[in-house]
Amino acid sequence: MMTSLLSQQKWRFIDHTSFGPHFDAMQSFAYDDTLCASVGKGNSATTARAWIHHDTIVLGIQDTKLPFLDEGIDFLKSKGYRVVVRNSGGLAVVLDQGVLNLSLIFPDAEKGIDINRGYAAMVELVKELLIEENVQIEAREIVGSYCPGSYDLSINGKKFAGISQRRLRGGVAVQIYISITNSGSERAQVIKEFYDRSLKQEETRFIFPKIIPSTMSSLSELLEKELSVQTFMLRLLQTLKKKSQQIYTSSITDEENDLFKINYQRMIDRNYKVFK
Repeated sequence: MMTSLLSQQKWRFIDHTSFGPHFDAMQSFAYDDTLCASVGKGNSATTARAWIHHDTIVLGIQDTKLPFLDEGIDFLKSKGYRVVVRNSGGLAVVLDQGVLNLSLIFPDAEKGIDINRGYAAMVELVKELLIEENVQIEAREIVGSYCPGSYDLSINGKKFAGISQRRLRGGVAVQIYISITNSGSERAQVIKEFYDRSLKQEETRFIFPKIIPSTMSSLSELLEKELSVQTFMLRLLQTLKKKSQQIYTSSITDEENDLFKINYQRMIDRNYKVFK
């Protein structure tokens, strides 16, 4: 049996959950690209990064091809959301204070990390984080959810998390958003209205999802209990400690910061082209 990717000699942990409302999602994607390069070159141990963004809608590259995108974005901005286009696949998602984002960044060794193995590691991690709750978590596409994919995580058919992957410069970033608190269906309603206004039932080459808000939920709703992002952060650290011989917290190094500035500028340029 293949060893789990979660079992590492060393885990480096970067906490970006308390950066506050001014922390821009473009910075997050630039950080993950930077860490891919760092881990890929062997300059950093395998890394877990946790992050939160306030009232942000992250669009995928496909979303930028919507025929009435400007009207959709105007609607999101009228609701108080910032809108950012990420540098990887997937479709629109909602990030707010009740959504915890995690990135696991592995070196893509010579044999290469099979894409499903990266996803499986994240599924395993979430199951570990929820082990005390005694619930069955399924990994399968939830039709009607936003940003649907075969590794949607759900309980009783309601999606609470979605996973994506980005590979570059010898590193693999497996990223997840976990809806911990507030209403999952209200978040989905926002994305539904965004697509309604951006599509207006026009035929497009790419099929965008038909959002059914009731397919989405948060863990606090599903488990019917008060939860907090802090609880999950503690569970995350305990899990990574259990899976390694050493875990250490770290900020970005000077060398990484130099690369981060370049990657962040790339994100700014990409977003400028879409929104100009």
